[in-house]
Formats: sequence, C-alpha cells, structure tokens
Amino acid sequence: METNRLKHLYVEELRDLYSAESQLVKALPKMAKAATSEELQTGFTEHLEQTKGHVERLEEIFKALGESPKGKKCKGMEGLIKEGTEMIEAEPAPEELDAGLISAAQRVEHYEIAGYGCVSTYAKLLGEDAAVSLLRQTLEEEKETDEKLTELAESINVEAANSVEEEEGNNGRRNTRAARA
Repeated sequence: METNRLKHLYVEELRDLYSAESQLVKALPKMAKAATSEELQTGFTEHLEQTKGHVERLEEIFKALGESPKGKKCKGMEGLIKEGTEMIEAEPAPEELDAGLISAAQRVEHYEIAGYGCVSTYAKLLGEDAAVSLLRQTLEEEKETDEKLTELAESINVEAANSVEEEEGNNGRRNTRAARA
C-alpha cells in the first residue's frame, strides 16, 4: 500500500474515531442515569471523563497532522448507541437493564479497541511516533474499561439471572393457583 493511501486511510479512521468518541460523550450520561447499580453508574461517569480525554488526544493528533477532525459521522457507533437507547426505552426490570447496559457498553468498547488498534498500527507505519503513544494509551484505557465491565457483569448478570428465576417461580405459582380455581 502506498504511504499516501495509508495516510488518507489513517486520517479517515481517526475522523471516524473522533466522531465515535464525540457521540459517546453524549451517550454516557444517559447510560449512567439509566443504570440502577451504583457501581455501574460510577463506571459510566468515570468513563465519560476518560472519553473526554480521548477526544482531546485525537484533537492533539489532528493538530499535529494539520487536519480537521470533523467531516465524518461514525455510523458504527451511531448504531451501537441506538441499540443501547432502544434497550433503555424498553424499560426492562432493573437487573436486566443493568446487564443490558453492560452488554451495550462492551460492544462499544470492542468497537473502539478494534479502531484504536488499527490506527495505532497505521501511525507506526507512517512514523507518527507521538500519535502512536497517544493512541496506544487510549487503546489500553479502552481495554481496562472492558475488563471493569466484565468484572461488573459477573455480579450484575447473576442478579439478573436470579431475578428471572424468582419471577418465573412466582409466575408458575400464580398459574398453578389460577388453574386450580
């Protein structure tokens, strides 16, 4: 691949990530507000601050490149956020909501991990050493967030599973009583 073509792809992928992170800055407060688990609310709030830092790093990279970060809408992130919003609007039980929010957040993290992995490789090939450092720092933070979400899921998903079992048990008892009547 020619360097100028790789550089064009690099800049376009950076714009995509900038759009993704900017969309996430708007979505994370809604996710925090919807979460019922205090730990999950705190996690979303902390990640919001981290995400603002990701936007700043990307702006720093664009400034060094002499390019604008604007001009591209990340449709992948738009879709992921839409799915999360639809899940919130369905108003599931609190345990199910939190489990669903974790699932939606992990999809976002995996999307970002893939994106930052690619652009950091492009930056390395293009000799953009300062950008490589910034992009890898963000990549590591995205991986850490994913790990934290996995840890939260271990307890929250169990709560969701138990609440479903309890609900099914109650429905079963109600149905048995109704059949006897």
